[in-house]
Amino acid sequence: MKTFMAKTAEVERKWYVVDATGLSLGRLASQVAIILRGKHKPTFTPHVDTGDFVIIVNADKVVLKGNSKPDEPVYWHTGYPGGVRSRTRGQMLAATPERLVERVIKGMLPHNSLGRDMFSKLKVYRGGSHPHTAQQPEPLTLKVD
Repeated sequence: MKTFMAKTAEVERKWYVVDATGLSLGRLASQVAIILRGKHKPTFTPHVDTGDFVIIVNADKVVLKGNSKPDEPVYWHTGYPGGVRSRTRGQMLAATPERLVERVIKGMLPHNSLGRDMFSKLKVYRGGSHPHTAQQPEPLTLKVD
């Protein structure tokens, strides 16, 4: 029996919507990264983007638990000399919760062009509504402890 290798044209993608209300940021991110990568499918192939689309709503209601301290700084660089910027996780959660959720999930994906393609299938929204109703996303309940 030959080993199955998925081809990009043969991949069927689904749309899922996740309500982040009361979920831990790290647990949410790790399970969403698995779905974006396609590891939940039996047709997973490491060098092909076999993942599905994920919509996260209520990103402002995500909870920082465990080692994710609200007063811990998050650093980035603007690209200009002396352009190191920082904010605490608590400040990011209050000001731009979408960026905080996206940043955590992006760190759990491959750091190459394949990971960038996977990340483009993630849609994060602060409130409870999203503009992707035409895709008929299925509600996804995540296993959290």
